Amino acid sequence: MFRSRLFRSRLAWLYLIGVALIWAAADLIGERTLPTLLLAYTPALVWLLPAPLVVLWTLARRRGLAVALAGTLLAAWSAGLLHWRPQTQGELRVLTFNVARGYQTTPQRLGALLAGSRADIILLQEANFAEGGYDEALARALPGYRVLRAYETTTLTRLPVISSRKVNYPSDWREVLVTRVRWRGQPLSVVNAHPGRLKFGNALAGDFTLLRPSLTQRAGQIETVLDVIGGESGLLLLGGDLNTPPRGLTYRALRRAAGPDAFEQAGRGPGWTFPSLKTRIDHQLSRGLTATRARVLDARESDHRPLLVEYR
Repeated sequence: MFRSRLFRSRLAWLYLIGVALIWAAADLIGERTLPTLLLAYTPALVWLLPAPLVVLWTLARRRGLAVALAGTLLAAWSAGLLHWRPQTQGELRVLTFNVARGYQTTPQRLGALLAGSRADIILLQEANFAEGGYDEALARALPGYRVLRAYETTTLTRLPVISSRKVNYPSDWREVLVTRVRWRGQPLSVVNAHPGRLKFGNALAGDFTLLRPSLTQRAGQIETVLDVIGGESGLLLLGGDLNTPPRGLTYRALRRAAGPDAFEQAGRGPGWTFPSLKTRIDHQLSRGLTATRARVLDARESDHRPLLVEYR
């Protein structure tokens, strides 16, 4: 009787099945329909909010506790709260950071943060600094780095540079910056990208006037990034503010093209790089490299947080 009561609760089963269906729809259907798109881009922490009420209800009724706990664990896992990977020191350090045009910091403070990361490669987005002379002051704060710029993206590296090129997005002022560097005697293609965000507006109220055109524009931008990746051979690293949560069709397409997600390989916890929405939208994906340690740094120089990854 006691064992059967652990599993007998309609509310607990509804919660468990609901979390499973939401996770599957967001990840496997994602951008194909507007409702599942909204599910994919909603912070996964939302699905954990009902858990305390469901657990308390099952405790009060003395039935369904095991199912309620299973639903809670699934929601916590979907939100990344149970994510834990072993970590070791790597030989290549790469940092990606959306610096929000420098509005929240100075070039000296930003330079100190970047230099302190001891990164071999630094990928900046929203690096079209509003203040005049910001680029030059930042370069002075980072001696030993070569600076390569495209519109809105900047790559800094201490490694020998083989080549660099810029690729325009369709119908957008942003540029993908592709830099080939030499690491351990091999060419490594580094793709610094920042496709635009989706504009949800009042989508939750059924108003898709902003969402639909931004979805079309973003699809073209993602296609550009995929074309760039497909044209590069050998070792490759894609990094940047990809404005994509770690689920959905866009994220899976980028992973198929560029390789595993560094934070999934070697991160711990949810890895919120955009903490105001409790989500991870800044990523590093690589081909031919293995992430050994991935960390989101607690820096307040932007509305994003820097993602530092070590590779071997």
